[in-house]
Amino acid sequence: MDYSLSFKICGAGMAASRTKMDVVASNLANAETTRTPEGGPYKRKSVVLSAETPQEGFDGALKDALRTVKVDNIAEDSTGFKTIYNPGHPDADEKGMVILPNVNLVTEMADMIIAARSFEACATAYDATKNMALKTLDLGK
Repeated sequence: MDYSLSFKICGAGMAASRTKMDVVASNLANAETTRTPEGGPYKRKSVVLSAETPQEGFDGALKDALRTVKVDNIAEDSTGFKTIYNPGHPDADEKGMVILPNVNLVTEMADMIIAARSFEACATAYDATKNMALKTLDLGK
């Protein structure tokens, strides 16, 4: 069995989880940003993942079922912004309304937990594959 393919799949999962964590951290950091260089409030970003067939072959019945994950895109969320009444805010309009980003802290924290658990699962699978490879080497002694 070729262990390098398992390592690549686990590594791709960890990389995708890290990208997800980076985007969540950016969303949390900008949850109150009302003015961006592009103009307007910060727009929530989300990671779009897709399945990709590994470059190396895999024999047997799992050949067509085996996939790795890749980050396809980081997209902006199109949901509407929140508005609050705060006439003292520097970005308030003539009616005293301020447009806030469409970032929901509870959703972002849930996404962060999911990404952290996904990273942990990939790291555990990587470690299990490493242990299997070491046990295989021990059999040859």
